[in-house]
Amino acid sequence: MKRELGIARCGLACCLCSENITCNGCSSDECVDKEWCENRKCSIEKEISNCFLCENDCHKGILSKMKPYGFTEFAKRYGLEELLDCLERNEKNGVIYHREGVIGDYDNFDDLEKLIEFIKSGILA
Repeated sequence: MKRELGIARCGLACCLCSENITCNGCSSDECVDKEWCENRKCSIEKEISNCFLCENDCHKGILSKMKPYGFTEFAKRYGLEELLDCLERNEKNGVIYHREGVIGDYDNFDDLEKLIEFIKSGILA
């Protein structure tokens, strides 16, 4: 885990991403998705660094997917440091962020509360 990379504006875990060697993040002008990323554009417009800092319950852009939405909601409830602590502990205990391509253990959820519980515990119910 590269904790210093934190999470993307939308909640994806840059710190665990298999592409973090070549990616400079969505806050950089080098972002390959900067022309179309709804969440990047919106958070820049609102002058916030991450979607979890927004007071709206938003599902636009990539937040329509459970993993980034769940990570964003977790950070809203418990804070960024707690999210990073949980992700780091879970990785040490064998939870895989990207198992095949960009799909991993956090992608097997369609229920927000079950994903949040998994982030907290690292144990699949």
